[in-house]
Amino acid sequence: MFCGISVMAQNSATLKLNLEKNKVYRLRSTTEQTVSQTINGNQQNTETKVNYTVSLKMIDATPDFIVTEVHFDTLNTSTNTMGKTISINSTQEGNMKSSELGDIMSCIMNRLSKTAVYVKIDYTGKPLDVLNQKMLADMILRDTGSVTLTGIMRTTVKGQMVNSLSDETLKTIVEMFTYRLPGKQVSTGETWNILQQKNSGGMLLNIKSSFHLDEINGSAAKISAESNIAAPENATPMQANGATITYDNLKGLSKANFVVDINTGLVVQEKAKTHISGNLGISAPGFSMQMPMDINGESNVTGLEIK
Repeated sequence: MFCGISVMAQNSATLKLNLEKNKVYRLRSTTEQTVSQTINGNQQNTETKVNYTVSLKMIDATPDFIVTEVHFDTLNTSTNTMGKTISINSTQEGNMKSSELGDIMSCIMNRLSKTAVYVKIDYTGKPLDVLNQKMLADMILRDTGSVTLTGIMRTTVKGQMVNSLSDETLKTIVEMFTYRLPGKQVSTGETWNILQQKNSGGMLLNIKSSFHLDEINGSAAKISAESNIAAPENATPMQANGATITYDNLKGLSKANFVVDINTGLVVQEKAKTHISGNLGISAPGFSMQMPMDINGESNVTGLEIK
């Protein structure tokens, strides 16, 4: 009888976010992505490397959610487009008055990295609300009037600054570290589904993920996941430099394998690969074309330490 109970215990686990109050948990995410676009028969590549490190501390809990104090310790992005590189680095103070996008956005990310962000997260790891988003954005964007860029560049950069501090953007960063769990007890071989909607470079994408509990080994749950990615029906087109850009037929697939610490619900190690392809429809007065796009990406999430 006791042997049977032991076997059952090894075949099931409660997978939910379960942080210990006032302990600090640090995690790191690295992503490398290549976007290939074909314009008039010529292929243009944009390579992006993203390195984020966050700290999470649970400061309160209710039956439905926990309240966490989140610090975005590092927010670094490097984008190389046809040999021209833009680097955004939160460890540098940047310069709001610079003529370079990287300097301006580094300034914003540097301020964000020094500010506590309070987030409600449910037990599946889904961020529900950024409690101090408006106050945080008002404080960080207090002197955006000093931006020296003019015309469409000024409008574009100011829009990017505001978007980088929006409720949805901040929740998206947090959920890349937390949102994978069923929030309940599951057995080996069981599956659960999660539907997410993400904004990627101005494109709204639906991500339907199916998770499978492969194995339980002590306090480690090994999980595999497969995600179907597609633009929602009648997705709102993007606007850029007077052109309208549609992306309705973009489709993709992502596959991931990861290990979750059953005690906390946090990722110990995760590796994922993603491929998305399709055509962008670009139109302007007197002009229309289809531009093939191919996106390949690899990402890793690692649990760093507990304090």
